[in-house]
Amino acid sequence: MSESVVEGAKAPNFTLPDQEGKPVKLSDYQGKKIVLYFYPKDDTPGCTKEACGFRDSFSVIKQKGAVILGVSRDDQNSHQKFISKYSLPFTLLSDKEAEVSKTYGVYKLKNQYGREYWGIERSTFIIDEQGKIKKAFRGVKVDNHTQEVLQALES
Repeated sequence: MSESVVEGAKAPNFTLPDQEGKPVKLSDYQGKKIVLYFYPKDDTPGCTKEACGFRDSFSVIKQKGAVILGVSRDDQNSHQKFISKYSLPFTLLSDKEAEVSKTYGVYKLKNQYGREYWGIERSTFIIDEQGKIKKAFRGVKVDNHTQEVLQALES
């Protein structure tokens, strides 16, 4: 896990393919606020609720000068279906090898029903216009998370 990804630190740059297969660099968004959120899997109940929360607050987030980037290990085909099914107005990135998830310290050993496996821990990073991590939410609970993000964008 990366201990360098803490509030006040520079957000590690990366390049990942979006839902169209186009490479997206974090540094492309320099000068904008970024809501970078990591989630376990497209079209699962918690991840759908989280994505729809961001969708429903998209115009407010955009008014605050921020872009939303979602990251999971799903491929671009899965992302396209997820975006289409729920009319998601933001970019989803494929971190197939979990490289970026590992860099941000969100790829963890998880335990469900006594079964251990590696996966993405739901986490959100608010990155400021200078590319610094303004707020880190780890182990996110979906309920009210969009409100937490909106408050962090306010301050």
